[in-house]
This record gives sequence, structure tokens and C-alpha cells, in this order.
Amino acid sequence: MNIQTIVKIISAVFGLLGVIFLFMIIGSGDEEIKMLASTGDFGTVTPLVNLAIAILSITVIVTVLFSLLNLASSPQKLKKSLIFIGCFLVVTGLAYVLSTGVETPMKDGEMLSAAGSRWVETGLRMFYILASLAILSMVFSGAKKILKR
Repeated sequence: MNIQTIVKIISAVFGLLGVIFLFMIIGSGDEEIKMLASTGDFGTVTPLVNLAIAILSITVIVTVLFSLLNLASSPQKLKKSLIFIGCFLVVTGLAYVLSTGVETPMKDGEMLSAAGSRWVETGLRMFYILASLAILSMVFSGAKKILKR
């Protein structure tokens, strides 16, 4: 049995389980589910949520595994990936150094810590830096094509 057949069988099993759980939810009805949920009983919806989490987990694990195997198979790809990861870490470090943290009150009455505020600002600065680099690379690429003509 090849891997494609195994994947098809597993997909069919997950699909069948999903349909069964969906019919269980539909058969219960909205009012019953809402009433049970108000008492803290989520037993009707839990199997479908657990199935979704299992499928997502399997997908992420397989994707990461095959990505790492693909990188390990080619030293050139591995070197290029490590360079890009290093550049990303440099941008993260630069954004973190440029950020400041201030305790901030939130709408729900809680306080966002200074460290949390600094990480939020770091994320925003990283977005701005990476977006600027993407725009600059598109402009330089377009200019390079125009000048070659």
C-alpha cells in the first residue's frame, strides 16, 4: 500500500467522523445545545472540536516534518533558510531595541504590563520594517526590469 492510499483512507475516516459529529449536533438542535452550554456542558460540540484539533495537529506536524526533510536534503536550501531566519532575528532584535514598554490600561479594566506593551510595539515595528523591505524590493525589482530594456 502506498502513501497516497493511506492518506485517502485516513481522510475518508476523518470525513466520516466529521459527518457523524455534524449530524449529532444537528440532531440535538440549537436550543438544547444553548441550554446545555449555559450549564457548562459542551458534550455535544466537543467531539467535533476535538476532531478539528486532531486534524490541525496532524497537518502541522506533517507539514513541518516534510519541510525539514526537504531542507535537510539540500545544503543550498538549508543555507538560504538559515540566512533568512538570521535576517528575521535581526529585524526582531532591532524592533525590540527600538520599542519601549508602558503599562497600559485595557478596556476590560486589566492592565497590560510594560513587557507586554513592549512586545506589542515590537510586533508593530516588525510589521512596518518588513512591509517597507517588501515594498522596496518590489520597487528595485521593477526599476531593474525597466533599466534592462
